[in-house]
Amino acid sequence: MAAAVELPFTIGVEEEFLLVVAATGRVLPAAPDMLRLLDGEPAVEAEFMRYQIETATAVCAGLGQVRADLGRLRALLAAAADRVGCLPVASGVMPFAGRTGSSAVTDRPRYRALAARFPELVGSAGTCGCHVHIGLPSRELGIQVLSRLRPWLPQLLAISANSPYALGRDTGWASWRHPLWSRWPTARPPEIWADADQYDASVRTLVAGGAAIDPRGVHLYARLSPRYPTVEIRITDVCLSVDEAVLLAGLVRAMVATAVEEFSDGRPAPPVRTETISAALTAAARYGLDGPGVDVVAGDAVPQRVLFERFLAHLRPGLAVTGDGDEVGRLAIGVAVAGTGADRQRALWAGSATPGEFVRALAAATVERISPELLADGDVRS
Repeated sequence: MAAAVELPFTIGVEEEFLLVVAATGRVLPAAPDMLRLLDGEPAVEAEFMRYQIETATAVCAGLGQVRADLGRLRALLAAAADRVGCLPVASGVMPFAGRTGSSAVTDRPRYRALAARFPELVGSAGTCGCHVHIGLPSRELGIQVLSRLRPWLPQLLAISANSPYALGRDTGWASWRHPLWSRWPTARPPEIWADADQYDASVRTLVAGGAAIDPRGVHLYARLSPRYPTVEIRITDVCLSVDEAVLLAGLVRAMVATAVEEFSDGRPAPPVRTETISAALTAAARYGLDGPGVDVVAGDAVPQRVLFERFLAHLRPGLAVTGDGDEVGRLAIGVAVAGTGADRQRALWAGSATPGEFVRALAAATVERISPELLADGDVRS
């Protein structure tokens, strides 16, 4: 039996946003102007396309700190975007057409190299996700965690699905980002690796074979971060609201804590086929929380909401370790009642007369429940 692991399970959250014109809903390549205005704010960075922008929280000890940092950064973006004539919107894909070719790629060497290597993917590359990092003391423990959390990735995608509209129409998917992002040659579930050396060999093989330009470009849905001492979960859409992002952070931390408990107790990773996980991810992306899903262990069709309940039950040991049970439970009930981001987008669409009205409603939801003081302050450089 492995020794018990006592960990703080620190959290970091990265969020990607679209920059859109309030009147038309079309994306605007305004990120360079916003970054100049923010004058080197370290928590805000450029993304692949100039109509995207990314924020990153500090390394947080708990969900309260995560909430405060997410709120501060969304308020900061809203203030800066207002100064340059656009709105930040938390949606996994852009709801309306816009300039998406190579001319919209951010002018940085790495992004130019990506565009040159994969020109056929540039047109659909401007998708927005939420990446949750959980701190661990070793990469070897991270490998054990990845093996044990991979069967639960579809449930994370189902509750975070937030990209139903593209090109001004309903795609029929709750997360249209998922099939778009999965076109990248390395976008796939993690495997079960024996150790970190085997994981590193897999990454080197993908890079050497041309499927990625470097380890950062290996887009596993969950991976060892190539930059930080963390496990990084990348499967989810950017969340429409701060509440949903906090829920996601709490769920991921509980997943990691539960996986560590299982490893410490000597329980092996479930031998689930990658193809089965991929099928479950497709179902989660299409239906979100409402519709059929796949039980990856049994291979049976099961309603997504039943799978969500099983997921929460699975996380009880981890939630006991992290102390997040009350907050996660409250926020999970909120999503179960109000629906996913995709459900809320569809409700906003039904109540909007024009594209501009729809994206303004999305922008309002992006800063929903952020304190008025943060929104008024903004801390945007002159």
